[in-house]
Amino acid sequence: MKRLLVTVFIGFQLIGAAWAQNDEQLESVKAAMKAGSAKELAKFFNESVDLNLNNNQTTYSKAQAEFVLRDFFKANPVTDFSFLHKGSSKSGQPYAIGQYKSGASNYRVFIKFKVVGAAQQIHEISFSKE
Repeated sequence: MKRLLVTVFIGFQLIGAAWAQNDEQLESVKAAMKAGSAKELAKFFNESVDLNLNNNQTTYSKAQAEFVLRDFFKANPVTDFSFLHKGSSKSGQPYAIGQYKSGASNYRVFIKFKVVGAAQQIHEISFSKE
């Protein structure tokens, strides 16, 4: 019984540490989005990224995705960004949903992360005009 309690306690500590790391990363992603900085956002990209801009989905390399987002941010300068929800799928894949504001336009942003080694990297990012 004591061994079970210790195992459960350690499990909760590991989960808490993973969520804390995820929260720190989400804050960095949020800061990059608020700054409209594709360069800063690309630091969190996986080697390939599924990028969806207004129902036009393409898989890009990390570098290509940075250039495409730089053009998107230039054409749609950010006025505000916030996360509305974060969670994990049934299979444990983390995701976040946010709102990107640019002038009179609002975009729903869906970000799916992929766990690579000990890090969570952006595997998919989608901007859908509301």
